[in-house]
Amino acid sequence: MFFEGSEKKIELRVKQGNASLRGFSRDFWEQGLALAGADILSVLSNGECDAYVLSESSLFVWDSKVLLITCGNTNLIEAAVFLIDELNVDNIASFTYQRKSEFLSHLQATRFEDDCQLLRSRLNGTAYRVGHLDGHHHYLFCSETTEMLSRSTSLLMYHIKGDIAEYLRQPNQTKAQILALLQLPKLLPEFVFDDHLFEPCGYSINGLYGEHFLTMHITPQEHSAYVSIETNLNFEQSSFNIFSSMLKILTPCSWDIISVNQQLSADSYPLHIEVACCELALNAANSFNYKHYIQPVREELTAAVIKV
Repeated sequence: MFFEGSEKKIELRVKQGNASLRGFSRDFWEQGLALAGADILSVLSNGECDAYVLSESSLFVWDSKVLLITCGNTNLIEAAVFLIDELNVDNIASFTYQRKSEFLSHLQATRFEDDCQLLRSRLNGTAYRVGHLDGHHHYLFCSETTEMLSRSTSLLMYHIKGDIAEYLRQPNQTKAQILALLQLPKLLPEFVFDDHLFEPCGYSINGLYGEHFLTMHITPQEHSAYVSIETNLNFEQSSFNIFSSMLKILTPCSWDIISVNQQLSADSYPLHIEVACCELALNAANSFNYKHYIQPVREELTAAVIKV
């Protein structure tokens, strides 16, 4: 079995004075998600945000901002265009679109270049590629804006291993046991969580605490295991780093840190080598930072039999 864990992501913010985005009905969000090929599985809300667990990743809606993440073979760009058109481009303060290179990119409905061409028919912006085209890389499209983008940080982990990785590939898993193994309620006691366990494997969880969010998605298949975590927690104002804990629990062979308007220290990470980095000034107000790490150990590879 193969499932494309690599994600596509949009963040859209409307200008001050617009009606709250949380006022849109569930039918509205379902209409946009259907264009991408995703469904709502559950919703968690507090006074600041509505967090939807999707059949492919997550949707977060604040009063003035939307964060939509999809994985698999979803066509996120269609949902993005739907939102831009429905909200009116003149009401949009900022828009970003990120897409990681896929494990099997030829199975995707579009290429990043196609997506950018469609976006530019609606709004002006600059597209970037970070990393080598023939290897591990990330794409970013950022609309023209001088406003400060929201602080956000992502941890992308590849080829997780250890007891929890083995458990995530076994039958008869339970959400309670996965949550206990991840230790999220202990590490983030203020958060309220909403999670979903997929068949035959795969796990998604959203968490909310005031205006803060955390979302985590696990695609555990052995030869393309992938885990993503994203949050807007301010690591610069706290000595605690949830990414360090997750790296120690899931022990990936390699990982990426991607952040907007935030710098992270790697001092508390497991033993590692930083093999690539990029600090990109999007404009005078915003920065995009990327770092790629590997464990400093030799990996023993097993040849896979290819069935044709």
